[in-house]
Amino acid sequence: QVQLVESGGGLVQAGGSLRLSCAASGSVFSINAMGWYRQAPGKQRELVATINRAGTTNYADYVKGRFTISTDNAKNTVYLQMNSLKAEDTAVYYCNAHSISRWVPNDYWGQGTQVTVSS
Repeated sequence: QVQLVESGGGLVQAGGSLRLSCAASGSVFSINAMGWYRQAPGKQRELVATINRAGTTNYADYVKGRFTISTDNAKNTVYLQMNSLKAEDTAVYYCNAHSISRWVPNDYWGQGTQVTVSS
């Protein structure tokens, strides 16, 4: 089992910045990738960015050049630096950990943190 705790959301004006953090605990050795997803009211949850153990990153087109995902392996923490925020970035942001244990894949989710961008 993996537990994820997010922090760092809040209210920010358009053009501003926020940094989200997600601390993982439990069976962290089984994690092979982590990421951030978001869900706006009335919309489906969508990918924001992912990073794997090799440090390879993947970004959704709508955040490329503005958001940066990174990890601190010593702290088992993944970050999402969000710059040049837009009103359309408003959503609940969820941390995800993808693990494989005994050849069985699992996805774990944090509780979500609200990001609100005022225009």
